[in-house]
Amino acid sequence: MAFSGWPEEALDFYDELAVDNTKSYWTEHKAVYEDKILRPMTELTEELAAEFGEPKIFRPYRDVRFSADKTPYKTHIGATVGHTGYLQLSAEGLGAGAGMWQMGPDHLARYREAVAGDGPGTKLEEIIATIEQADVTVHGHGALKSAPRGYPVDHPRIDLLRFKGLTAWRQWPVEGWLETSAAKDRVISFFRTTLPLCSWLTDHVGR
Repeated sequence: MAFSGWPEEALDFYDELAVDNTKSYWTEHKAVYEDKILRPMTELTEELAAEFGEPKIFRPYRDVRFSADKTPYKTHIGATVGHTGYLQLSAEGLGAGAGMWQMGPDHLARYREAVAGDGPGTKLEEIIATIEQADVTVHGHGALKSAPRGYPVDHPRIDLLRFKGLTAWRQWPVEGWLETSAAKDRVISFFRTTLPLCSWLTDHVGR
């Protein structure tokens, strides 16, 4: 079937799960999750795959082994699209992300070298400015308190150099279009808008 949005029952499911995050609730309402939440996410990500890359939908169960929060189920459904895209549905609405959340040591070294260079570093600043003009927020993650080793504190792109991850994010609140195929159009627009950022990261940092 073609993606046609998420019905109101999907949001109700997560509202209720937040109140009763138990195996008994999950078991009783599992069919709602599979038909009203998982199936539309599967349809959407499969339709996006040809342009943006293969999808992977995350399991609904939380890993509570090392968490103080022992609730067993996630109150959202998330999926990656390609190696730089992300989608998330919750009771708060639909979110989309793009970029690299957390870079490993090798990726981070290449990222900082590129940011420090006048050519690629200036280009990244231009890309971020253009994306933010489209009402998409660009976030840095895991920022150091000071300059990374080997870089001057007065570098013109010191804020970018301090980050250990860089992503774009757009959150849409619950509105009527979420129940229609228009949700796909918004996601496509987001991924196309953020493609220059993802391309820069792929070219200069790697996969």
